[in-house]
Amino acid sequence: MNLRPDLAIIADNVQPLTRVLDVGCGDGALMAALRDTRGCDARGLELDPRDVASAVARGLSVIQGDADTDLADYPDASFDYAILSQTLQTTRRPDWVLEQLLRIGRRAFVSFPNFAHWRVRASLLWGGRMPVTRLLPLEWYATPNIHHVTIDDFRALVKSRGIAVEGCWFLSGDQSTGSAMANLFAEHAVFLLRRGGA
Repeated sequence: MNLRPDLAIIADNVQPLTRVLDVGCGDGALMAALRDTRGCDARGLELDPRDVASAVARGLSVIQGDADTDLADYPDASFDYAILSQTLQTTRRPDWVLEQLLRIGRRAFVSFPNFAHWRVRASLLWGGRMPVTRLLPLEWYATPNIHHVTIDDFRALVKSRGIAVEGCWFLSGDQSTGSAMANLFAEHAVFLLRRGGA
């Protein structure tokens, strides 16, 4: 199964036979991979009704819902992993959503585009306009991104909340890149988090 690079990282690092909640699961590609290759009990929450229908057509357990409001309905520690891929920046209260992920799941995977990448900076500096790139393909007025998070912003948030980072991966295009100067050179980030300690 050919997954988007951040989803492939997540799929490779979820333990087999675990319970997973994929928040903002899209068409269920990650859930299907986790079910088929890891034997996971994967459930999904998705806002877009077309994506819900696509995921259900794959035989997946997905309900239509909104991460900004519906995560409060899930019981504490009901999943081994809660996953939020390329969705954090589209939520109204990313800090609240992150807290809910770590309440619902024993661990959480969070991936997001890095708005401090050098191409984004260059677009603003030299062109004076919000960037349109392969990974951020929509004009500013059409994008679902309402919070322009950077890797350093995210690190500061988890540190301030006492959330431990168990793993982090950085992508430039579709390739892995090192953590040195990731805030400048990585286009996407994936973090594995858990409650407690730095």
